[in-house]
Amino acid sequence: MERAWRARDAGYDGLFFFGVKTTGIVCRPSCPSRPQRRHLEFFHKLGEAIGAGYRPCKRCRPELAGGTPPEWVAKLMDRAASAEAPVRANDLQELGVTAERARRWFQGHYGMTFAAWCRGIRLAGAFTQIRRGEPLDDVILGNGFESHSGFRTAFARTFGRPPGRARNGDCLRAALLDTPLGPMLAAASSTALCQLEFADRRGLERSYAEMRKRFGLPVVPGENEIIKTLRAELREWFEGKLRKFSVPVNICGTPFQERVWKELQRIPYGRTASYLEIARRVGKPAAVRAVARANGTNRLYLLVPCHRVIAKDGELSGYGGGVWRKRALLELERTGKLPG
Repeated sequence: MERAWRARDAGYDGLFFFGVKTTGIVCRPSCPSRPQRRHLEFFHKLGEAIGAGYRPCKRCRPELAGGTPPEWVAKLMDRAASAEAPVRANDLQELGVTAERARRWFQGHYGMTFAAWCRGIRLAGAFTQIRRGEPLDDVILGNGFESHSGFRTAFARTFGRPPGRARNGDCLRAALLDTPLGPMLAAASSTALCQLEFADRRGLERSYAEMRKRFGLPVVPGENEIIKTLRAELREWFEGKLRKFSVPVNICGTPFQERVWKELQRIPYGRTASYLEIARRVGKPAAVRAVARANGTNRLYLLVPCHRVIAKDGELSGYGGGVWRKRALLELERTGKLPG
């Protein structure tokens, strides 16, 4: 898929799609846009991308990759993309389409119902606006949700569980926090920070779904005391005034991943360690690649400082937030200031 994307090979149009994390757009392989590879994720079906929070590119029209859809389907797509309110049964009647016919066609061609397609388009637009920092009330009403409760209902349909059904009355509160290196997505239960990563790492909706599955808790937008404390500490950390965070963390992974992550937390501020050193510290000197994979699956950036792990020769290897951010973070810890 990557080779076909680099070659803009139209022969693969319809066989897979790519989403651009920084824009929330999904495209076909032949799209003339040229985003950076680190901002991409690939999907086998367009419906998977829509469900992950992406909206179709208006330039390459990925929804047409399998051929021009029937005129009645094209009208439904246009209505879904432009409507300020949900497409209802009477809207379908005006277009001369039954709800069952629409459901069958979208299910067969995109792997999702027409209602799910509409909901995905609206939620994708909503989360893109939230990423830009627009007020939540404006986002909810501007994307056709008549109330906060309506938004929560749509949210629950996508994420599989309504917010009120939190285990033991708890849930993960998720918020976007501004930093000098770009917005970070933070999620915390009432007792610990569960996730902190740069928001352009993947589609926001996919991040919400992964969190819900991993921690067994519904995810809802908002803040709690953990996130409020984190917000203040992040500001001091990026100003070079704070070296250690006080917020508690929940490092939820496999036993091996957790051993690696705990070892990362032992790397002193301003220092680095190689993957080989970490492998030796966890008692697996031959498992350098496994350590690198565990490092790459860390979702608690800064607090579990995976940016302090470098290659044996001193080179700055991969980092989920981008090597440029890794370089900036190490410079901050070395000098007390971000470069530039």
